[in-house]
Amino acid sequence: MKRFADLFTALDSTTKTNAKVAAMADYFAAAPADDAAWATYFLAGNKLRRLVPSKLLRQWAAAEAGIEDWLFDESYHAVGDLAETLALVVPPGESRQDQSLTHWVQQRLMTLRGREELALQRAMAEIWAETTVEMRLVIMKLITGAFRVGVSKRLVTRAIAQQAGIPTDVVAHRLMGDWKPSAAFFQRLVDPDTLDTQVSQPYPFCLAHPIDIEKGPESVGEANEFVAEWKWDGIRGQVIRRQGQSFIWSRGEELMENRWPEVEAAAEQLPDGTVLDGEILAANADGTVLPFAQLQRRIGRKTVGKKLLREVPVVFHAFDLLEADGQDLRLQPLVERRRRLERLFEQVDHPHLRTTELIRGESWQQWAEVREGSRAQHAEGLMLKRRDSPYDVGRVRGSWWKWKVAPYTIDAVLIYAQKGHGRRASLFTDYTFALWDGDTLVPFAKAYSGLDDKEIRRVDQFVRRNTKDSFGPVRSVTPTLVMELAFEGLQRSTRHKSGIATRFPRIVRWRHDKRPQDANQLSELLQLLPEDA
Repeated sequence: MKRFADLFTALDSTTKTNAKVAAMADYFAAAPADDAAWATYFLAGNKLRRLVPSKLLRQWAAAEAGIEDWLFDESYHAVGDLAETLALVVPPGESRQDQSLTHWVQQRLMTLRGREELALQRAMAEIWAETTVEMRLVIMKLITGAFRVGVSKRLVTRAIAQQAGIPTDVVAHRLMGDWKPSAAFFQRLVDPDTLDTQVSQPYPFCLAHPIDIEKGPESVGEANEFVAEWKWDGIRGQVIRRQGQSFIWSRGEELMENRWPEVEAAAEQLPDGTVLDGEILAANADGTVLPFAQLQRRIGRKTVGKKLLREVPVVFHAFDLLEADGQDLRLQPLVERRRRLERLFEQVDHPHLRTTELIRGESWQQWAEVREGSRAQHAEGLMLKRRDSPYDVGRVRGSWWKWKVAPYTIDAVLIYAQKGHGRRASLFTDYTFALWDGDTLVPFAKAYSGLDDKEIRRVDQFVRRNTKDSFGPVRSVTPTLVMELAFEGLQRSTRHKSGIATRFPRIVRWRHDKRPQDANQLSELLQLLPEDA
């Protein structure tokens, strides 16, 4: 465990990518396979389900430190991280023996779940007594489910590949899907025999970079070097057909079983050894794509009733062919993968399985004109893909670009504020905004990003000086500040007082030039609603 805590410290103390990769590679070279597997699990972003309620941890830590609960809470707000506060407030313990990471996870941490409160408190006291501040910080982050250390899964993949001497894309592929950390898993992960592919295993997704709006698409190359297609607002996924079985994976590496029965049924018509990349979209029988709000009615449901299947049918729009006849096609140029995709769909005819349309255009101006009609198609803009591009792992600059339409914007008044988290835990950074409904301000959106550090400090000072009332951690403030908000879409909602729910709201700028009475009316927001929303 000490070695893993040292790795955490090394990663947390540098911003240099190569130094992070080197530290992880050194760890993987020296660690036992089972510890290396658990380290991979946590570094790649996986977490243990919450083991101990935070409220109890705060109470017990305050008692252990001999301080009042309010003082612990003030310390927490000042530090901004519960695990770090626990590590610092509780008196230092003494590491009597250096047990392995695997032992700590399987024998000490995972066994906490389900214990009665008194037994749980005794177990936590033992952990605190047996750990130094450095080890305790890591253990508390694992217990609270807040383990983050500034490395991406891509960097973890690079480190393992570098240590094992195998290609990065092989490691990335093996890390996809649902796997359990174990010595046997890590040994397979670094196996030099790279001809393996599990039946259900998806490929790492290729991601796009946004076009710089000010520079325009001309900055990425000539129009004739690209193909264009709609950037759909759906659920990105891969449909896999291998050995007579079908699997649907989300971009978040979640196996979506029984959630899209129409797509599962359609996948049965695919030949074995086929992997498609595309978007799950709500669509009518004629193929017309429906608003994302309709698709949301099915998101998160583990089973779908007949009524919802009838009201919100879905279609898988395939835009890439990653595997055909069991052959990995990702290194082939896009135009060749597209040609093979179209040839495949000449043999597959199913209403819930389609290919995404390529949009004709010979210049950026022609595609710019098409892009203006994106919202009418329930699309977010255009995808631009280089004709000769391979299917890369992750977000590689230059291959795929997303050219989104400008977001909706509206001027709103800040009416509530709440403190943030992490390094902003002592500042009011989480805001609720309202629009006018006649003479009344009606809350309609929350936003957490868009201001720089200097502006955040100014808003924080304003909140402290102009608080009207407090509701737990939330402050009601004098409606004075006007800010321009942007959002990707909106839909009707009975759960919101305004009757509207916005998608991805964020702050564009602080409107110093506007008074609160100059903010927009709720009726103006309603006018932005799509006709079929």
